[in-house]
Parts: sequence; structure tokens; C-alpha cells
Amino acid sequence: MNRHWTLASSVAGAVVVALDGTVLTVAQPSLQRELDASFTEVQWTSTAYLVAVASLLVFAGRLGDRYGQRRVFGLGVLGFGAASAGIGLAPGVGWVIGLRAVQGVFGALLQPATLGMLRAAWPPDRLASPLAVRTAAIGLPAAAGPLVGGALVTGLGWRAVFFVNVPPALAFGLPALLRPERRPAPARTPLDLPGAALLAVTLAGLVYAVTARPVSGAGLALSAVTAAALVRHERRTASPLLPPEVIGSRAVGAALGILTAVSASLFGTLFVATYVLQRHLGLAPFDSALRSLPLAVLMVASASLCPALLRRCGARATTAGATAVLALGVLVLSGAGGTPALGCGFALLGAGFGTVMVAATQVIVRRAEVTVAGVAGGLQQTVLNVGPAVGVAGATALLGTGTGPALLALAALAALAVPAALALPARARPTPPAANTPPRTPAPAGAPPPP
Repeated sequence: MNRHWTLASSVAGAVVVALDGTVLTVAQPSLQRELDASFTEVQWTSTAYLVAVASLLVFAGRLGDRYGQRRVFGLGVLGFGAASAGIGLAPGVGWVIGLRAVQGVFGALLQPATLGMLRAAWPPDRLASPLAVRTAAIGLPAAAGPLVGGALVTGLGWRAVFFVNVPPALAFGLPALLRPERRPAPARTPLDLPGAALLAVTLAGLVYAVTARPVSGAGLALSAVTAAALVRHERRTASPLLPPEVIGSRAVGAALGILTAVSASLFGTLFVATYVLQRHLGLAPFDSALRSLPLAVLMVASASLCPALLRRCGARATTAGATAVLALGVLVLSGAGGTPALGCGFALLGAGFGTVMVAATQVIVRRAEVTVAGVAGGLQQTVLNVGPAVGVAGATALLGTGTGPALLALAALAALAVPAALALPARARPTPPAANTPPRTPAPAGAPPPP
């Protein structure tokens, strides 16, 4: 597998998905006016995608492990592009909602494969660098998304933001399917379809419950019941969807928990910060985007520097420090009123999140064997979809107490993840030479080997 093409494909897939979510937020008001849609219908253009993608990520990762990450990636990115084109041509909001769900299915196929391809192409001890490139690239849509989306909607209309996905889908999807993938034949273990169904219902119920307004008690109850059934089933089945060597790892569990907490804290903070910038400070959306620009800049920079930090300090210290930096950023924003304080808070958020993303993801993917790398990638992508949904739901509920208390609670959530970093691997210490062992002198040419 060509490493340059693999990295470019992984980055392109991750950026397409990230940019799609960013520009949709900008396009939704125009979409609502043109299609005469209700607020609830517009909300479902996001919810339908989130429910579909979050519920299928782990099973899609298992499909990549079984049939090849490149093949599943190609199918996912081409389907994502086709669904995007369909949304751009949709005659009504019902079509948009349905096609967003289809887009979520294909997004679930491509996202774990972007990590699985990297795990197959790089040895474990060199994964940090390609993961850093991928994470830094994801930071670019955070900065450019609102500007690109605003320009497209203003000049060409809301449909243009979906047609943007088609060229990269063709450019990377077709080669992925047409180029043969050389890999060892996987063991043909049965697919755990009951486990996949139970996990899908559990995650779909959870995501729907926390994105509904108000939070759906029925969705939470359904999610709890199916989660209990899933645990019972996975313990008894001979070929579980969630391999014990992945979910049974203390380090992987801690890394997943940290990513859930920090993504919930970050996105909940951004949700509250929007109210602070636009309602309390009276800034226009474009000016608000400029105030938050340090987040994207520092996310890109910190992700790029993270491999060096991991080599010097190890995953434990790097992740703990970065999580504390993110929590500090939320604290700064909770009391910020002027531009310098806002810039500082957003910069701390970006620096912390970019570093945590690389460090925690490296732990998850590195500790997975190549044969289960897709499942590991699916778990990582799942928590990065569920965490933000939970964070925004929590922020919405806390806004009634004021923006200050809401941000303090979100800072506390990030701080709670700091002790979890103790379960991550520390920096490996070099093995000292054995005591009293004299240096070995090379034998002269032609001499017989030592006894």
C-alpha cells in the first residue's frame, strides 16, 4: 500500500466529513427559507446524519477489517459524494433529511477506514506522525468552514455546499476501488450481526435522546436496555463485534473516555460561546468566527508538534497536560469579556484539543492489531460523534443557569478526564547497559568466531 496515497486519502476523507458538518450550519437558514421548512425539520437534517453515522461506525470498522480498509473507504467516500449530490438536487426538505441519513451510512463506512488504512500502512511506533497530519488537517475546516460556507451560500445558494463534496469523492474513491489491495487474507470469522444491531440501536437511541429538545427519556431508556442486552450478548458469543483485546485494554478504555470528555467539553463550550459572542457582545456571525480563529490555528499547530511531545514525554504526561490546558481554556472563556481574553481562551482550547486528539488516538490505534484496526477506528470515531452531542445537550440544559456557570461545569468535565490519563502508557525509558560488561572489540578479518 502506497503510504503517500494512503495518507492523502485518510486526510481527504476526514476533511470532507469535517467540512460538510461545518458548512451545513452556515447553509441551514438559507435551506429553511428556500424549502419552506420548519425549525424541527431543519434540526433533523443534522440529527438524521448523526443517528445514522454514530450507530454504524463500529460495524463499518469491522467490515473494513474483514473486506479491506481501502475497499470500504472507496465505497464510503463515493457513496458520501453521491448522497451529497442528491441533497444538492433535492426538491424538498423530506428528501434532504432522508439523503442526510444515507450520507451518514456512507460516512460511517469511510471514517473508521481513514484510521484503519494508516494502521495498516505504518508500524505502531511511527503512527503518531501520520495521525498528527490527519488531525492538523481536520483543524482547517474549523477555520475555513464558516468562511467557505458563507461565500458559497451567498454566491451560489445552499445547494453548492453539498456539490463541493463530489470532486474529492471521485478523486479518492475511484482509485481506492480500482487499485488492488495487497494484504494477507483475513480469518473468515462470522460477522456478529446481533451485536451490530444491538450496538446500532443503543447508539442511535442515545444520540437521538441527547439531540432532541427536550432530551428524550424514552430514547435514553431504550439505549440503556439495549446496552445491557449488548453486554450480555458480547460476553456469550464466540465472535464478538467488540474484540476483548480492544475494549479490554485499560489504556484504550481510558483514551476513549478522555476523548469523550474533552470533545463534550469543547463542543459544549463552543455552543455556549456562540451565545456569548453574538447575544451578549452583539457580534455578527462573521466577527464571531474571527474571534474563534485562534482555536483552529492552535489546533493545527499543536497537532503538528504532538509527535515530538509523545517521544519526549509519553502519552500519559502529554495527554494529561493537554487536557488540563483545554480545561484552563474553558475557565478563561467563562470570565472573558474583551478580545484578548477571548483569543487566549480559544487558543488554549485549540492547543489542548489538537494534542489530545493525536495522543489519545495514537494509543487506541497503536494498541490494536491490524486485523481489528477498523473496530478501533470505529470506536474512536463513535466517541467523537457521541461526545459533542452530549456536550451540546448538557450546555443547552445548563444555559438556564447562565453562561458563566455552564462554562464552569464544562471546565470541570474536562478536568475530570485528567486523572484518566494515568492509565495511558508512560514514556519508555531506554534500557541501561548491563553492569560490569566490558565493551566488545570486533574480531580481525578472517579470525574464527568467538566460542
